[in-house]
Amino acid sequence: MAELQMISTARLQTAVRVSGDPDGIPLLLVHGNVSSSRFFDELLRLLPPLWYVLAPDLRGFGDSQRLPVDASRGVADYSDDLHALVETVGLAGTPFHLLGWSLGGGVAMQYAIDHPQQIVSLTLVAPVSPFGFGGTKGAEGTPCFPDYAGSGGGTANPEFVRRLANRDAGQDSPFSPRNVMNAFYFKPSFAMEEARENVYVAAMLQTAVGEGNYPGDLTPSENWPTVAPGKRGNNNAVAPGHFNSAAIADINPQPPILWVRGDSDQIVSDTSLFDFGFLGQIGAVPGWPGAEIFPPQPMLAQTRAVLDRYTANGGHYEEEVIENAGHAPFIEQPEAFLEAFVGFVRRNS
Repeated sequence: MAELQMISTARLQTAVRVSGDPDGIPLLLVHGNVSSSRFFDELLRLLPPLWYVLAPDLRGFGDSQRLPVDASRGVADYSDDLHALVETVGLAGTPFHLLGWSLGGGVAMQYAIDHPQQIVSLTLVAPVSPFGFGGTKGAEGTPCFPDYAGSGGGTANPEFVRRLANRDAGQDSPFSPRNVMNAFYFKPSFAMEEARENVYVAAMLQTAVGEGNYPGDLTPSENWPTVAPGKRGNNNAVAPGHFNSAAIADINPQPPILWVRGDSDQIVSDTSLFDFGFLGQIGAVPGWPGAEIFPPQPMLAQTRAVLDRYTANGGHYEEEVIENAGHAPFIEQPEAFLEAFVGFVRRNS
């Protein structure tokens, strides 16, 4: 069973779930937005016991220190925090396997760009596009508008933000954290026991809410949908203009990459229900300027284009699509996920 440890690094107090053999294969797991390392509880239980696994809570999430995020650095605050943890636990100079989920996928890519020599293998689970979340078009990540309108802190649903801030654990609104999790983190047909669901909701409700954390601040825009990224907080950290991990294609050395996603992901998708381009196209947000100006962001095509360039540069990646799974295939389809992931790590250890 994983043990929760509080570890003081040079940057912050970091809560870390630790399991396995300290002399075993080292693996770091990085969670996604509005979640925490608690979402990896079942995965930690199922991974080989001889692996040494660390799953930190990012700043402002879970039990880690609630420090603000400087989004003008993209996700560098998070990746620098991760490296400070690596140094503190004695893994600096010891290559390890790295897995990042969603926002954590962006953090993992940034970490690999900054410290490629540390990475034995890189696993990206439903990762944010290398060109950020929202506001771009085409496989090359072209901005829809120069100010990247349609991305950042101002795009979060205000009712969801309010209920998250109020620690609403109920289910009387489609915008309650519990209902958002069940409708979008997972394929809606997925169901789990109530006790486990409560654990995940409690983890969501630990999220620091505000302009410095979730969702962050915003910049008013004259362009549709009238909001552009601010400079603080989580959602701005993955907004284009601040975040771009396309340089992952050029790193050296080149660890093997496993890209895993669910076939029914509604968050990171070419038809994402969190992307204003797609929401405008289906009529959910009025004033859409049309597909030529602001089409749905092709998130999968963008990721594939960057990984294909990685291959052209001499690297290697594998793509695994988990059937009957949404944004969290390691929770929804653990057997299929473990078969792909454990096999990948073992082949590359």
